[in-house]
Parts: sequence; C-alpha cells; structure tokens
Amino acid sequence: MRTIANLFGKSPFVPLQSHMRKVSECIDGLGELFQVFVNEDYDSIGEIARKISKTEHEADLVKNDIRNHLPRGLFLPVDRGKLLEILSTQDEIADTAENVGVLCNLKKLPVPDTMKDLFLEFCSKSTECFHLSRRVIEELDELLESGFGGVEADKVREIVHEVAVKEHEVDLCQRNLLRFVFDSEDLFNYAEFHLWLRILSEIGTISDLSENLADKVRTTLEIK
Repeated sequence: MRTIANLFGKSPFVPLQSHMRKVSECIDGLGELFQVFVNEDYDSIGEIARKISKTEHEADLVKNDIRNHLPRGLFLPVDRGKLLEILSTQDEIADTAENVGVLCNLKKLPVPDTMKDLFLEFCSKSTECFHLSRRVIEELDELLESGFGGVEADKVREIVHEVAVKEHEVDLCQRNLLRFVFDSEDLFNYAEFHLWLRILSEIGTISDLSENLADKVRTTLEIK
C-alpha cells in the first residue's frame, strides 16, 4: 500500500481525496442511521453510531498522516495553507457526522409520525449537499491538469453553485422542522425538546461545512 508521502509524489490532491473517501464513509453511515432513527430502532442506532465513530477515528489517522507529510518548501500548485484549510474543513464534516451519531444515541428519542417525512427529506438534502462538495474535491486532479482554467474550471464552478443551491434547500427544510418542533412542545419533554434542537443543528452543519468546502476550492480557482 502506498504511503501518504508516496501519494504526494503523484499529486497534492490525492491525499485529500483519500481523506475525503473516509469522510464520505461517515456520511454514508448517517444515511443508515437516519433510517433506523425514524423507526426508533434503538439497538441499531447504537450500533451504527459506534461504526461512524470508528470511521471518524480512521479519518483522523489519515488527516494526521497528511499533516505530517505535507511537503514544506517545495513547489505546490496551490498554497500549502489552502490545502490545510480544505483538509480541516473535511475533518470538521467527519467530526459533525460523529456528533450526530452520538446525539441520536443519547436517549430513546420519539419521532412523531407527522415529522418523519420532513426529517428524512432534511437529512437527505444535507447528505446530498455533502456529496456534491465531494465531487468538487474529486475534480481537483483534472483542475491541476487543466492549469486551473478552461472547461474544467467552469465545471467546478457549476458544481459549487449546485452546492450553494442545495445548502439553501437544507436551510428551508431546517426552518420547517424547527417550526414543527416549537409548535409541538407538548409532544416532547424538556430533554427531548432540546436534544431535537441539537440534532437538527448538527445535521444542518453538515451542509454548511459542505458549502464552505466548495467555496474554498472556488476561491483557489479565482486566485489562479
């Protein structure tokens, strides 16, 4: 297996993409989690949450390896600080996925039937936003080959725009869910009410960070 140091020899973006694959595994785990969560399958919730935490730890190991081997004083096609910013944002997404798993597993939280469809739509749009931002990261090698210009750069700008549109859709869903939670306080006790607010906030953070990640790549394009 090639080490992170070897990967840098091919492209500074390959290690980032390797880390992003681990982050994506965390988000895919959330997709499983949300399904069992709305069905109140508490045993499965705990099992999946633990799996997400394990994957997040694996992502941390990749992140640390990248930081330890990122070349200093050598020519890089983009600023070293920019690469570290992108890596840090990817790390925050994995951390947030783990936080969602922990929160969903804190207690047996009721999910009212009238809330389930909107909640799943919210979760789906948030993970879709992430996967769009992952596409941006996957395009970095092609951007490098094109000299960060031309058709490839236009393609990435279009994906970045799609991320922003999806993030706005997530915001709208989140507002509707918050409105439902505040209008249905009689369905939840004090602890459940506040736990719901935390869960919705963390899920929304995934799309916020995804948009930030895409914006960091777009900013790099404009500098070029």
